[in-house]
Amino acid sequence: MSDRVAVMYLGRIVETGGWRDIFERPAHPYTQTLIAAIPDPLRRAPLATARGELPNPLDPPDGCAFSPRCRYAETACHREPGPSLETRPDGHAVRCWRADEIAGRLPS
Repeated sequence: MSDRVAVMYLGRIVETGGWRDIFERPAHPYTQTLIAAIPDPLRRAPLATARGELPNPLDPPDGCAFSPRCRYAETACHREPGPSLETRPDGHAVRCWRADEIAGRLPS
């Protein structure tokens, strides 16, 4: 088992942190989608999926690579890459402009 988790999208780390923090309060929309897609045998609801087509990793979109599939993307997300992956005092690091605003949300 590992104490820390790194989540990658199209070959780039988009979120890192302690495993409990990542699973209980995911802050990147891709991580949120992954967590929401974990099957729960006690719940019969459909699993969450990311909308849209997977971008070509050899020719990623401008801006944040996840922006074409992101439910929270704004205009700037399609033009500017996510912020640098800087570790916060709590040890959590996220590459998303809206991470503080959307942390902990899970798509349904």
